[in-house]
Amino acid sequence: MTDREDEKFSVLLTRPRQQAGPLAAAIEAANGHVVPFPVMAIEPRNAAEIAAKLATLPPADVVIFVSPNAVQHGLAALAGAARIGAIGSATAAALKAAGHAADIFPKSGFTSEALLQEQDLQEVAGKRIRIVRGDGGRELLAATLKSRGATVDYLTAYRRRRYSATSAELVELESLWRTRPVDYVIVMSIESLEFLLELLPGWCRQALGAAALVTPSARVLKTAQESIPDTRTLLADSPDSKDLVAAMLADQQALTDKSHE
Repeated sequence: MTDREDEKFSVLLTRPRQQAGPLAAAIEAANGHVVPFPVMAIEPRNAAEIAAKLATLPPADVVIFVSPNAVQHGLAALAGAARIGAIGSATAAALKAAGHAADIFPKSGFTSEALLQEQDLQEVAGKRIRIVRGDGGRELLAATLKSRGATVDYLTAYRRRRYSATSAELVELESLWRTRPVDYVIVMSIESLEFLLELLPGWCRQALGAAALVTPSARVLKTAQESIPDTRTLLADSPDSKDLVAAMLADQQALTDKSHE
């Protein structure tokens, strides 16, 4: 990214490269400087594998998508007249963009806990619920739905892996960070945080304590405070670009006000 004199703060953006565009644009629109450093790669599962898996599963009453990635790579799960669930507003928006309306999603919040509070998921005894997700992930959603009497199965639509950064990319990152210290690091998941700590060059790992970690997830924030106790943390209201940027701008204002005291 081009450095400009009017840029107010520098942000290390760890989202997968193909998903970073909207957030990068929002940061730059707020006069922020973006340092792209993807720590995770998304690998879609082969369409034939997905079709073969679906052929072994009975029709579902409800299909729940746990992320925009699940929507992008797992829409084949919507064959039939199942009701559609989404983990949060970003996933519901991805469904809408793909031509499908989410029937069940939390109006506030974007976690399994928030979705499980929805009225339509309280009385599910005897229903089959399909969860479309990546490999691994939390089991709370499935476990709770099973405890309410539902039969739950999974469709794994993609795989997450640590990004394979080249030596040249790591050298460039350290050079950029030394030239212009990073003010904020955006991390969206615990897995992304783990990958970040594994990938960062030693000097950058030490410099991390001078930056603030920004996340929309209270679970990530808690893990970051335990893993990097010397790093400031900021909790954004949601994963939406506008809320992540708002958290950084509010922090910038607070730092300015404090410097004028």
